[in-house]
This record gives sequence, C-alpha cells and structure tokens, in this order.
Amino acid sequence: MRAIPVRHYGRWVAAVVVVVLLAWLAYAFSQGDILWNTVGDKLFDPTVVKGIWHTIVISVCSMALGLVLGVVFAVMRLSKNPVTGGVAWLYIWFFRGTPVYVQLLMWFNLSLIFPVINLGPIYKNDTVAVMTPFLVALLGLGLNEGAYMAEIVRAGIQSVDEGQTEAAHALGMTGARTMGRIVLPQAMRVIIPPTGNEFINMLKTSSLVSVVQYTELLRATSDIGNSTTAVMEMYFVASIWYLVLTSVFSVGQFYLERRYARGSLRSLPLTPWQKVRANLSTLRRPKVAVR
Repeated sequence: MRAIPVRHYGRWVAAVVVVVLLAWLAYAFSQGDILWNTVGDKLFDPTVVKGIWHTIVISVCSMALGLVLGVVFAVMRLSKNPVTGGVAWLYIWFFRGTPVYVQLLMWFNLSLIFPVINLGPIYKNDTVAVMTPFLVALLGLGLNEGAYMAEIVRAGIQSVDEGQTEAAHALGMTGARTMGRIVLPQAMRVIIPPTGNEFINMLKTSSLVSVVQYTELLRATSDIGNSTTAVMEMYFVASIWYLVLTSVFSVGQFYLERRYARGSLRSLPLTPWQKVRANLSTLRRPKVAVR
C-alpha cells in the first residue's frame, strides 16, 4: 500500500503572499528618502557606541536594584506581619500604578521639594548636586522594576510546595535559611523566564531616561540626528542597535532558562545549533537499504 502525503496548498499560498509583502516593504524603503549610507557610517560612531554602553550599564544596574528590591518586598508581602505586608503592598501599588516616565520626572525635580538633602552629621548636600542623571535614571527604573519583580518573585515562592518549608523547619532550619537554601533555589525555575523578559523590556524602557539628560543610546543618536539633520537615519541606527542588544540577551535568557529547567523536564529544549542540525538532517534523502 502506497501512502501519498497530503498536499497543503494553503501553506504555499500563504508563503507566497508573505514573501510578496516583504518584497514590497523592502522596495518601499529602498525608494524612500533615506540616506542608507549615513546609517552605515554612523552605526559605529563613537557617540553611538558610548550611548550603547550607557544603555547596558543603566539597564544592568537598574535590573540588579529591581531584583534585590523584588526579593525583599516579595518576602515582606508574604510575611505574617501586617506592618511589613502593608508596606510591601503600598510600594507595589504605587510604583506599578504610576508610569515610569512620571517617576523619572519626579526624581529629576526632587529639588523642588527638598532643596537640600540633610542626613545630619552623616551627609549634607544640595539635591541638585546629588541627583545626577545616572542616579535619577537608576532610581526611576530600579524602583519601578522592583515592584514588578516583587510580584514575579512572590509567584515563584508560592509555586514551591509548602511541604518543602515544613520539612526544612522540621530539620531545625530557620526561616531565613529555609528561604535562601530551599525555597528560592526551587522558585528560580519559575522566576527566571519572566525576569529575562523584564530585562529585555528594561533595555527598551531605558530610552525614557533621555528625558532626564542621561546620554543613553536614544539620546546619543537623537543628538547626532539633530546636528546633522539625519533624524530618521539615526532612528534607524538606534533601532538596529536595540535589536542587536535584545537579540544577544535573548540568547542568554534561553540558555539560563534551559539550565534551570534541568530536573523538571524529561528532555531539555534544543539549542539553536541543535535545531539547525535537526532541520538540515531532515533535508537529507534517507538511505535505502539494498538487498
């Protein structure tokens, strides 16, 4: 009996339509009033490269601050103490409920409320001198991210079976030791994927800090565009670099998730290279045994 595979004509039609649309889009951009040579020339401009570095630094620092705050406030939220639980809820409610753009502007104009930061004999200085663009960006992005990370960490902690905590307490482990040695390591499998997504989002959200005079990628490209009148060209440069950054860190996120998935999945997901090899092997003609 000879089996004849079903022909999926709809897939071929859809593929042709998609290819035609992509070709039309590429042709439209090629005919637009865009100086593509300028895009290539400015791609590695020293000012742009410095802006890329500032974007990475502020994203990593803000994410680190948000992660620390997220763990702290998640534990506080789950605490049986009504005071710490209420404070954690209030923090999450405020920073999740207000736009990060507004929070950046509030930190940037903090001197209108507190002209001087006075910590008594420890420290005293003008607020304008203390709130540098980097510190404003760090507080604006980090505190906002901490609210989201608190909910992510809380969900990860609650995903661990309560029997794990009870068993640790039965062995004489303290609450802090149980959280650090038993609960959090198991919760990481649930925490890592959304945390990676949050960091990818942070790379793009960092473009908002240009409003507080911090020279990251978007501000660097915008300054060049305004001085050379190549505005759209520099936006393309910024977009290319944002795509590169998010792609690189997405690969890192994949391998990190794959690592923490060990022990919970029967078979780990294929790496990109393994997927390529698997696809290539399907294209080879199977060998026919000769009798």
